[in-house]
Amino acid sequence: MKKLFAAFLFLIFLLTCTAQQKTSPPQRTSINEVPAWAKEAVWYQIFPERFSNGDPSNDPKAIDMEGAWPYFTPEGWQTHPWTSDWYKLQPWEVNLKKNFYDIVNIRRYGGDLQGVINKLDYLKELGITAIYINPIFESPSLHKYDASMYHHIDNNFGPDPEGDRKIWAQENPADPSTWQWTSADKLFLKLIEEVHKRGMKIIVDGVFNHTGTQFWAFKDIVKNQRNSEFKDWFVINKLDDPNTPENEFDYSGWVGVKDLPEINEDANGIVKGPREHIHAVVKRWMDPNNDGNTSDGIDGWRLDVAEMVRHEFWKEFRKWIREINPEAYTVGEVWWENWNQYKMFNAAPWLQGDQFDAVMNYRFTRAVKDFLFANKNNIGPQGFVDSLKNIMSQYKENFYVMMNVLGTHDSERLASLIVNPDGQYDHKGCVKDDINFDVRKPNEEERLKQKLAYAIQFTLPGAPHIYNGDEAGMWGGDDPDCRKPNVWPEFIYETETTHPFGKARTADEVKFDQNMFDWIKKLTAIRKANNVLSFGDVEFSVADQQNNILVYKRSNENETVTVMVNNNKTKKSVEANFMNGDRTDLITGKNFSAHNKIELEPYQILILK
Repeated sequence: MKKLFAAFLFLIFLLTCTAQQKTSPPQRTSINEVPAWAKEAVWYQIFPERFSNGDPSNDPKAIDMEGAWPYFTPEGWQTHPWTSDWYKLQPWEVNLKKNFYDIVNIRRYGGDLQGVINKLDYLKELGITAIYINPIFESPSLHKYDASMYHHIDNNFGPDPEGDRKIWAQENPADPSTWQWTSADKLFLKLIEEVHKRGMKIIVDGVFNHTGTQFWAFKDIVKNQRNSEFKDWFVINKLDDPNTPENEFDYSGWVGVKDLPEINEDANGIVKGPREHIHAVVKRWMDPNNDGNTSDGIDGWRLDVAEMVRHEFWKEFRKWIREINPEAYTVGEVWWENWNQYKMFNAAPWLQGDQFDAVMNYRFTRAVKDFLFANKNNIGPQGFVDSLKNIMSQYKENFYVMMNVLGTHDSERLASLIVNPDGQYDHKGCVKDDINFDVRKPNEEERLKQKLAYAIQFTLPGAPHIYNGDEAGMWGGDDPDCRKPNVWPEFIYETETTHPFGKARTADEVKFDQNMFDWIKKLTAIRKANNVLSFGDVEFSVADQQNNILVYKRSNENETVTVMVNNNKTKKSVEANFMNGDRTDLITGKNFSAHNKIELEPYQILILK
């Protein structure tokens, strides 16, 4: 009996050890390697003020906007109705006697972190594996790129805005040992917990080139001038001379925008004071309780206007985050090298293993637009292939983790890019910049093109990225029109009938597009079930300029998936002699023979296996 009992204990010991082995932390990733999870990510970007209002009790008030452009709050101001016609002015807006674009930045809709938590199961159903959330740190603006603090979540994103203000007042923001956790901070930690419970990752927007004018250290400089201990933190061109009646104080702002004071740099990047502060902020959000277990922290950073901060700083930044979490991911915004000349950066210098894992791949977006949508100067399938090969030759293995965007908070939504196909991408992509920009929703044929674009995005190398609302069929031009409140199936929305400049327009019904949601849901399922679409090599088999047909293969040692694209409004027949044996379309389940021609419907894509 004792032997049997001892054997039983030994069995329990073995089972316990096995269980412990299964839950052990992932193998440490080398600092110059990309985290494994990022290679299979399906990204979803959330612009929090416009995503979902889960707690109306924390909606912004006039005091919360103090210090934000355009620096006034009109009489009668109130939180804007979530479901209203976007261009329609509310009574308090009409009284201002200004045009829509002079008013829209005063609007607040009340999106918050509880709204994000409430929609996590929705994202899980869609197939999302990683969330990128736009800035959430304390700020008076709607976009939060003008931080007042990095170490606190915006109080209007949490449940107790007034209580959070009282906590701020008890701290010395320059001394991390005095930092406390506000209700908004704690709710964000709850969001992280809920994201991780669902097997998803979350990264946040880090804006370290500049702050807002309400940033605590900048306000100290404005107040104390040459006596401020923070005067070296920012690019100060001239301090005020107390012996003159004039105020000579002058400083540099991001691309000349004085609302966004630039953080100071030297040969090593960001100077010591703000550098140490940012390091403390990074630790706070990546390992909140500082116990070495990073499961309660964020999984990485999206880094704003990264090309405007010296490489030396980003190299140190990478060391910081990998010391905290070896699986942490960084993606940089490295976009326009010369906007006026329509030249985008070759981001390879940032992708050498010592700075970023990826960049937001706007070059991919432009190539998709110029192939699938453009009527004038269409590059055709061969031009598309050439564009991709050029990017791949520069980014090499990092191409597989590029954040392949088709729309963001800084550009036209994909739906409106299709409706307005012939302008330069991110140039005059809004009716405020081009009176002829069409503000309508896409028609049926344009929706087919949109679905085709997503299918290409999900079957080429790189991590697919969905901007919140695109899966719901939302449309809108460049900022601010790409920042409408999100469309949800449970709400009834006012029909869009208003044009911001009074022009005639179609009346467009606004409702959740279940068909588009289901399409993207199917694509995420296909990508997850076929890891060759995440890791496999790509070979372009057919690039038929005359017939506008593209065929490419994704393959590894064990399997091959063939993708066929018909970028035409008419049916096309394609010889299948490039296939070895019969194949099944992963979208429809239909079988195809290598011995027969394959007929493609207008704007159809086949994913054959």
